[in-house]
Amino acid sequence: MRTVNFLADNEVTLLHTGTDFFPALIAAIDAARYEVYFETYIFAADDTGRRVLAALKGAARRGVQVRMITDWWGTGRRQINAMHADLVAAGVEHRVFNPWFRRGVTRTHRKICVTDRELAFVGGININDDMFCDYDHSRQLAAPRWDFAVQVRGPLVASIQLEALTQWRRLGKLGIIKRIGLFRDMRKVNKIARENMVQAGFVVRDNLRNRRTIQRAYMHALGRARKSVLLANPYFAPGARFRHALAAAAERGVEVTLLIGVGEIWLQDAVAHSFYPKLLAAGVKVVEYHKTQLHAKVAVIDDDWATVGSSNVDGLSLFLNQEANVVIKDAAFAQSLRQHIEAAIADGVVVDYADFAHVGRFRRIGYEIAFFAYKMAMRVFAVGKYA
Repeated sequence: MRTVNFLADNEVTLLHTGTDFFPALIAAIDAARYEVYFETYIFAADDTGRRVLAALKGAARRGVQVRMITDWWGTGRRQINAMHADLVAAGVEHRVFNPWFRRGVTRTHRKICVTDRELAFVGGININDDMFCDYDHSRQLAAPRWDFAVQVRGPLVASIQLEALTQWRRLGKLGIIKRIGLFRDMRKVNKIARENMVQAGFVVRDNLRNRRTIQRAYMHALGRARKSVLLANPYFAPGARFRHALAAAAERGVEVTLLIGVGEIWLQDAVAHSFYPKLLAAGVKVVEYHKTQLHAKVAVIDDDWATVGSSNVDGLSLFLNQEANVVIKDAAFAQSLRQHIEAAIADGVVVDYADFAHVGRFRRIGYEIAFFAYKMAMRVFAVGKYA
C-alpha cells in the first residue's frame, strides 16, 4: 500500500535556520497578490515576529485575503490576545486553534504558509528569533537554533493549499453536511507520480483520516532502507514499532545514526536514555547534540529519500498533535540535507555502549520510571495508540 502520494515536477528548496527561512517567507508574503494562508504553533512577540506580522498586515491592507491560524497553547493566550485586535484592524482573518483545550489536548504543531496557490513553506521553524530558546524567549542560545523548512513550487502546492484551507474551515462553524463535504474534498488532489523532476509528497497527521500517516511514511522508508539512515530530532520518544524498525535496519547492516537534541527537558532526556541500551546493542549510532537548541525534524534514508517537517519522533507528534511533513525523493536534495546533518553529527557527542553500561543503577531506574510515566500519559492522551 502506498504510504506517500508523490507528485513530480516540483521545485523544493531547503531552508536552513531562520537566516534562510524568514527572508524567503516575508518576500513571498510581500509578493502575494490575492491569497495567503498561514499557520504556526509559536508566534513570538520579538523582532522576528514583528517583521512577519508586519508583512501579513501589509498584505491584507493592499487587498490580499490573509487567513492566519495560531495555536493557543504554543503562542500563548497573552500574545494571541495582544495581536488579535491588531490583525483584525489590518484586515487579517485570524483564528485560534483549540483555545482553553475545548477540543481536548490536541495542538496544531504545524508550520505552513501558502501564497497565491503558487508557493508553499512547510517545516519545523516557528515564528521566533533563532537566537532565543523557543519555550523561554528570555534565554539566549549559544548559536542559532538548528532547524529546517522547505520552499515548494509545483503541483505539490495544491495539496498543501487544500490542507491549509481544510484546516481553516475546520476551525469555523460547520454543520455535519458541510463537514462531510469537506472530508470528500480532501480526496480530490491529483495523486499521479511520474519519474521526472523532483518527486515530493505532503503528509499530515490529524485525528481523522490521517492518524498514522507520518509514522507509516517513516516505517515504509525504514523497512526499505539498504545503506543508511540519518534521523535528527529534538524529542525522541517513539513507540515500540518505530524503535524496532530502527533496530531491525541496523541489524541487517544499514548504518543507522540518530542525532538527538538534549539538555532542554530532563524528563524528555530520561525517556530517550531509557531506549539507548537496546538501540546501541542493535548497532544504532546515537549522537547527542549540545551546541545549541536542536529543533529540526529531518531525516535522510539511503541516497534519495528525505523528509522535512514539524513532526517530532515522539508520542505527542506521532499519535496526538496535528503535524505536517514534506517527503522528497531526489538525490540532490537528499545529499544537501545529508551534509547538514553530518556537520551537526560532527559537532555532537557520540554515546558509546560501554560508557552507558556504567550508568548507575538508580539513574537507570529513573530512566525506566520516566519512560513508564511518559508511556502511561501518552496512552491516556492518545487514547491507547502509543505503544
